[in-house]
Amino acid sequence: MKKWFGFCVVMAALSIALVACSGDDASSGESDGEATPSGEQILKIGNDQEPAGLDPHTVPAHSSVRIYEKVYESLLTLDENMELQPELAKEWDQPDDKTYTFTLREGVTFHNGNEMTAEDVKYSFERIMAEETASIAKSYFDKVESIEVVSPTKVKFTLSETYAPFLSYVASTNAAIVDQEVVEENGDLMQTAVGTGPFKFEEWEADNHVKLTKFEDYYQDDIPKLDGITYLTMKDESARLAAIRTGEVHMTTLASQSIPLAEKNEDLTVKDYQSTEYSYVGFNVNKEPFNDKKVRQAISLAVDRQEVSDIVWKGDAVPSGPIPESMGKWSIDVTEEEMYQQDMDRAKELLAEAGYEDGFDTEITTASTYPDMVDTAQLLQEQLEAIGINAEIRQLEWGEYIDTWTNGSHEMLVGRNSSGNDPDRSIGFFFSTDGSANVWGFSDERVDQLAEKGRTTIDTEKRREIYNEAQERLVDLSPNLFLVSPKKYFVLQNNVANYTPTANEPENFDETIIE
Repeated sequence: MKKWFGFCVVMAALSIALVACSGDDASSGESDGEATPSGEQILKIGNDQEPAGLDPHTVPAHSSVRIYEKVYESLLTLDENMELQPELAKEWDQPDDKTYTFTLREGVTFHNGNEMTAEDVKYSFERIMAEETASIAKSYFDKVESIEVVSPTKVKFTLSETYAPFLSYVASTNAAIVDQEVVEENGDLMQTAVGTGPFKFEEWEADNHVKLTKFEDYYQDDIPKLDGITYLTMKDESARLAAIRTGEVHMTTLASQSIPLAEKNEDLTVKDYQSTEYSYVGFNVNKEPFNDKKVRQAISLAVDRQEVSDIVWKGDAVPSGPIPESMGKWSIDVTEEEMYQQDMDRAKELLAEAGYEDGFDTEITTASTYPDMVDTAQLLQEQLEAIGINAEIRQLEWGEYIDTWTNGSHEMLVGRNSSGNDPDRSIGFFFSTDGSANVWGFSDERVDQLAEKGRTTIDTEKRREIYNEAQERLVDLSPNLFLVSPKKYFVLQNNVANYTPTANEPENFDETIIE
């Protein structure tokens, strides 16, 4: 199964080591023996948000990714250890630094019965790279010079230069292989989904549910075990908590504040994992006063990130830079950075130097349906008041929030991003001048140079040094304030077996059953 990336709002968000907080017995969703299915095998999930659309090439919202990642597949995938594995490509070859040849699995069909061939691969990537598509993954493949169909089962990519993240991006959910016929019939893929994955898209009833059913002709034997998945839209956390307690749903996500309530119920199991996400507040650097880095730095020095962790996440979050701590060797220790040392006096000095000795009025935009984002906005509002910044909070419904994130109409915007599986996503994708998710109007020549150098450097240690410098520069320039990387939680009924979330595969239900 595919891994989600995430937006934010991008979501995907994206912090790798994980620990299940329950034991390995059958009641925890894992079984020492052979788990046995019982009754209806339709997994019902309480979904915290309505999907923002189903197009894997254009929609980054997690509420969408968690659905379409089960319908679509990419040429490659990544396992729980972040190692590349075959998916629609059964093997791949790299004869030189700029050439990649993928050999496809034979006999793979889309859910409509059409055979998946190299022509579909070529079409899918050309669609991603086309300006008119406005794909969230376009910048992933800017180095692709040509795509050649060698045979129905073989496709060759030629790059303009060495590009270290290429295979990792090929494994992205946003590089899913789609059926040209379906795109042309529908105009886009926002309301429909026809892929090659283990589950088929059945129906979407707005503000109610999305249904997926088992793809009986899936090319992998005995996968999936479930007959289907139904995502029930439950934006209110209390509704999801009630639904999991009463058995209306088999599993759901809950914020850390609600976990103690779930843990008291002996019929439920809580599973946690350290996410690849970080929370942030982003600035529109094209608007005054946020076009002045001294203002952004002042805000960074006024923010108490430990308080964000303690209050918003009940202490289950660690300080994060643009690359979260769970990315291991790629992450720097941000606790040593000057901008992470709360210093109210210096913050006021910087505001005065920028011409805002008496502070200013602004607006913090957040998503009304995500309690952690609302809580973060409220806490920032309190912290900034201490240096004379008066911030009104603007809460938006999810669709309007995504539009605001996309069109850059915000002043300050609270959200969550995912680091993905390569440091280029954390740096180039979000913060290079031409990055697909640079919605901040941010442009810095040195960051652009470092992002480009990181992409074209193969040596791992040299790449690490490049991205260390890039992170330090972003922390200093502060186009975003990177806050904390939280643990994430799933709560499930004890009869859900063979399921363990990981940061890379939080919702892999290939082997999951209902006992």
